[in-house]
Amino acid sequence: EREIGCPLQFLIPGNWNQCDITQKGYEKKRAKLLARYIPLLQGVDPCLQSESRVPGPSLTTAALQPQRSRPTTARDERFRSDVHTEAVQAALAKHKERRVPMPSRRRSVLAHSSMDAYTPPDTSSASEDEGSVQRPRQLSSTVLQSHPGAEPWLDRVIQGSSTSSSASSTSSHPGGRPDEGSVQRPRQLSSTVLQNLAAHAHIDLHSAPPDVTTGLVDRPHCERPQVASVRAAPRGYGGSILETADGEHIHLLLLKEQAQEITPVWIQQPDPNQPKPEGEEVEVLRGEPLATGVPWPPSLLAALQRWGTVQPKAPCLTALDTAGKAIHTLTYGKLWSRSLKLAYTLLNKLTSKNEPLLKPGDRVALVFPNSDPVMFMVAFYGCLLAELVPVPIEVPLTRKDAGSQQVGFLLGSCGVTLALTTDACQKGLPKSQTGEVVTFKGWPPLAWLVIDGKHLAKPPKDWLPLAQDTGAGTAYIEYKTSKEGSTVGVTVSHTSLLAQCRALTQACGYSEAETLTNVLDFKRDAGLWHGVLTSVMNRMHVVSIPYALMKANPLSWIQKVCSYKARAALVKSRDMHWSLLAQRGQRDVSLSSLRMLIVADGANPWSISSCDAFLNVFQSRGLRPEAICPCASSPEALTVAIRRPPDLGGPPPRKAVLSMHGLSYGVVRVDTEEKLSVLTVQDVGQVMPGASVCVVKVEGTPYLCKTDEVGEICVSSSATGTAYYGLPGITKSVFETVPVTVGGAPVSERPFTRTGLLGFIGPVSMSS
Repeated sequence: EREIGCPLQFLIPGNWNQCDITQKGYEKKRAKLLARYIPLLQGVDPCLQSESRVPGPSLTTAALQPQRSRPTTARDERFRSDVHTEAVQAALAKHKERRVPMPSRRRSVLAHSSMDAYTPPDTSSASEDEGSVQRPRQLSSTVLQSHPGAEPWLDRVIQGSSTSSSASSTSSHPGGRPDEGSVQRPRQLSSTVLQNLAAHAHIDLHSAPPDVTTGLVDRPHCERPQVASVRAAPRGYGGSILETADGEHIHLLLLKEQAQEITPVWIQQPDPNQPKPEGEEVEVLRGEPLATGVPWPPSLLAALQRWGTVQPKAPCLTALDTAGKAIHTLTYGKLWSRSLKLAYTLLNKLTSKNEPLLKPGDRVALVFPNSDPVMFMVAFYGCLLAELVPVPIEVPLTRKDAGSQQVGFLLGSCGVTLALTTDACQKGLPKSQTGEVVTFKGWPPLAWLVIDGKHLAKPPKDWLPLAQDTGAGTAYIEYKTSKEGSTVGVTVSHTSLLAQCRALTQACGYSEAETLTNVLDFKRDAGLWHGVLTSVMNRMHVVSIPYALMKANPLSWIQKVCSYKARAALVKSRDMHWSLLAQRGQRDVSLSSLRMLIVADGANPWSISSCDAFLNVFQSRGLRPEAICPCASSPEALTVAIRRPPDLGGPPPRKAVLSMHGLSYGVVRVDTEEKLSVLTVQDVGQVMPGASVCVVKVEGTPYLCKTDEVGEICVSSSATGTAYYGLPGITKSVFETVPVTVGGAPVSERPFTRTGLLGFIGPVSMSS
């Protein structure tokens, strides 16, 4: 309908709202204006044709086709009557305290989440006035088209609106609000009624509404043959916003009882019966100091040089094939000589425009498969000798591998221009038509260097690198992938690397010539710290079990422990579980040589079941209960805690049966195993030597938790990571945390590192 001063509602059977026009002669005027819509009532349910003035539910509809076109060259003078002028003035006087929004072009926004399930085909969801406070949206208008999906959609809306209400608005301009007590529950409309409404509810849409403060604006009439979508108006406004097929928005002022979908906003009140922590404030837990008087090597490279020259034939690393056979044993002499050749080649044989391609401190990518620990170890120590920063990454599978794209972003942010790999690995990478390795999606342009012996230059006899792996300079960068899929690089300094090796040596009691069986990935985490770094410091022999071998023979690591008389083994709980499934019929294995079975993912609450089951089966085959040593670690803090055997001063293992109800509120409550809603956890041992640990609240200011409260474990040590490479913002929040007491006093002068692990401090150990 055309705009008039007093806004009229859409013609909805059963819900006729009148303007505030009470003069006797004006009823004729009203009938004349609405006569053209009378045919719409034909065929509609008689109960809806009543002109009862009792407030009731209504369904506001926007029909799609005009009944007839009207001249667009001149303004219709009949709407200049004093009738609408008086009505407008009366409406303004009645609601003068309310602000009338000016007509403006609206921009569409996403619908409220409660509307998502009821969005009809080919319609938009909602829009709101610009600059207004966002309120819960309401279903103020509905498209009733002949679209095949419209009726099922309407049925879902009506059936699902048991909690919705309709508000009776008595205001006569868009700023009007429902009167108090006027919210009523809408009637359930049958599918037949909706079909009748869809068939007969047609309305002419002509132009945008006038500015009611100045009267009607002279606008030409424009026919809109079709309305593509209807958008709900913000709560508190009697306006409906219709978007036409060509994208233009039409604002309609309504004076009616609107069908509204009331969206309740629930504010969760705290449960008065929820458990609350009652213990004292935790104290900072400090590990024993690093041993003094021990002839520690001054640096990791000094240890490599010593063993490479003094014990050149001592085995350093044994690699196995997928059949479990030893294919290569790298001695300390070979590791030293090959690392020197690589360092010499990187510093002297790689040039660009007669200038060295690399300079000290540059980052270099190490791309090696999990089946080749020997060449990875040579590449890692070769970079350290050349004062370069190795960045170990996974081998990209395809050109558009989604996981490698994030790794490529990390390489780009680190400024990596060179990648080291082997001849066999390079042959398996995707190639371009020219035979060169393709540039992977998201990766920076890289030069690839194959480090097999024939590709390296032999250095002069008296040549030695100038590398001194001490100080705050970056030793290597370890990538970390978050749960959201983003990848960051954790920088580890030379000081942290050396301190970590010393702390692990003391905590695990490593000694020279010991054999360690490593099932973990040797490029990162505990597999790198134990199997590549700490092992070299102590001249240990590492037997690396490839993942492909574990898939083919889950008992392979146990067999190698038995055959090599390994004193320590590094596994995850999954490896123990797989071994249990495949151990039947294997009666000739013995684990009596193991003094430490390090479970790298001991911080996982579910690892306790694998540890207990493994002990039950293999205790009869020589495994001692105190040999199982869970540990906790993170890329940021490195090793956080590790359980130690009694001969190394460790207390007996501890378990706790905790209430799941209490844990859901972050509170530690001991329960009994008879109940189903309990969680059994095990300790992850004692704090690392030279480190301090505390537990802080996860959110907000890092206040110390109480003794019976779960929080985030933080570590202060010289053996932690130092930063996220190139990300100073989140580096400060993670690596420079200052825990405070309840009074706001810092607990230490040194900053702490957040580990990302949740746990609490037990009587003599840590649980996480």
